[in-house]
Amino acid sequence: MRPPASFHPPAGDVSRHPCRLLIVEDEKRLALSLAKGLMAEGYAVDVVHDGAEGLHRATEGTYDLIVLDIMLPGLNGYRVCSALRAAGDDVPILMLTAKDGEYDEAEGLDTGADDYLTKPFSYVVLVARVKALLRRRAAAPSPVHRVGDLRIDTAARRVFREAAGQGASEIQLTAKEFAVLEQLVVRAGQVVSKAEILDHVWDFAYEGDPNIVEVYVSTLRRKLGAPLITTVRGAGYRLEAPR
Repeated sequence: MRPPASFHPPAGDVSRHPCRLLIVEDEKRLALSLAKGLMAEGYAVDVVHDGAEGLHRATEGTYDLIVLDIMLPGLNGYRVCSALRAAGDDVPILMLTAKDGEYDEAEGLDTGADDYLTKPFSYVVLVARVKALLRRRAAAPSPVHRVGDLRIDTAARRVFREAAGQGASEIQLTAKEFAVLEQLVVRAGQVVSKAEILDHVWDFAYEGDPNIVEVYVSTLRRKLGAPLITTVRGAGYRLEAPR
């Protein structure tokens, strides 16, 4: 199989857009035209022409954005997008299709696409959409937080303890335990009240014992080890790395 076409920006343009894009489009003339245009904008671009190869390239490479056609040989764009999202890949995906209808747009967005463009489209509009998605990605906070020797991934909802020379070991948390921890992680160093945790984790209609928060905090302290969660008397809880 021939390797996918690759395009790289002139050296002088790299600082303007240090981003790598993948185009998965079976209309070869359109794909190459888009790649050349995006190259002129300063992006590095790889091109493949079928869904299976597109999925392989997306999972093997590191891309800042994928332009993904829906009607592809092998795997269609819906399946490629679904597979990437199921694997936890949050790369922005701009879907392209020759179809025009609410059903197609809804299905594309339901599978995890970030934006949708119907052919024929203006190249200027495509570039604007690409830039908007990249700006949104750059502005989004990282889903990975580090507190002491813990790595907390709020997107994958997993917690790992990293020990020097021993790699990372996962700490198993229930969904509710992670939800309580997440409220503290995203506001690390700040005091989070018991009422705020109740509202976000159990919702406003919860009528059980509010001390349930204390039970979960106690469990988290036991599972996480070091005293990361401190009680601020009369105010709530604060997550901070041990000194």
